[in-house]
Amino acid sequence: MEALTKAEEKIMQILWDLKRGVVRDIIEKMPDPKPPYNTVSSLIRILEKKEFVGYKAYGKTHEYFPKISKMAYRKFTFTNFLTNYFEGSPENVLSFMVKEKKLSQDDIQKIVEMLNKDTANDNPPANAN
Repeated sequence: MEALTKAEEKIMQILWDLKRGVVRDIIEKMPDPKPPYNTVSSLIRILEKKEFVGYKAYGKTHEYFPKISKMAYRKFTFTNFLTNYFEGSPENVLSFMVKEKKLSQDDIQKIVEMLNKDTANDNPPANAN
């Protein structure tokens, strides 16, 4: 998998929401000013070559659909982000967010609760027989 350009990612975000659609459906979901039909069509063909998008042909009309899930791309993007900017360390990400005041005390408490819950699920209590 490879990283998408901003324009390609915008198209994918729309396709992930739509599930399926023709070029006009995609353009309709884009903010004003809407890009030209040919621009969106060209981006779709690039996404097709990158194997992010598939299609079903109905005569001359093509209905496009995502071949890569949003979650799969999210994981790929986050892994790259973590590796390239934080030496692969989630601790470095959290430290950065705390230092930049992007996490409130409430956010930190929710993270601790989430971690405690996940740890409890990983280590269920032993049965007392």
